[in-house]
Amino acid sequence: MHLFQKATFYTSVNDMHALPQHTGVEIAFAGRSNAGKSSVINTLANKNRLAFVSKTPGRTQHINFFQLNESQFLVDLPGYGYAKVPDNIRKHWEELLSQYLQTRESLKGLVLIMDIRHPFKALDIQMLDWFIPTGKTVHIILTKADKLSKQQANITLQHATQYVHESYPGCSVQLFSSLARSGVEDATSVINSWLSAG
Repeated sequence: MHLFQKATFYTSVNDMHALPQHTGVEIAFAGRSNAGKSSVINTLANKNRLAFVSKTPGRTQHINFFQLNESQFLVDLPGYGYAKVPDNIRKHWEELLSQYLQTRESLKGLVLIMDIRHPFKALDIQMLDWFIPTGKTVHIILTKADKLSKQQANITLQHATQYVHESYPGCSVQLFSSLARSGVEDATSVINSWLSAG
């Protein structure tokens, strides 16, 4: 059994002051509201509804913590980039995300979820610009790879890999499809290496 399959809901917070106090390790998942972040988490955990998959993007407004064991956590960050969110909520999300990514000591790595058909949008770049200066690791998952031909998916992967190599050294990139359950082993291997190093 993968470690992620032991994941259980731990707590949900909407304010930096409410973040859980522990001495463990956190791995965060972030992505645009329609990039398939919840589906990735559910696929890795082999559970249908561990992370909430909404028909209305932008519904997840909290930081959700899932406990893997006594000292390891997956953290589902609020989806960003959904146009219909009111300005005050969007501003709160941005402040919450930036503070968490830049200051959370127990956070060891960021899994950044992007739709393979629309990678590296402005807000994705903003997430990288917030997090990369911390010196911690980023793994980019290009979701919905099944929506493209295998050849086109591999071309997109090559371009993405070259882009991060030039602009964000140290980032890794992979293809993923929740529908086809492809890329699970690669993602699991990367995240496990972060957890064991933490």
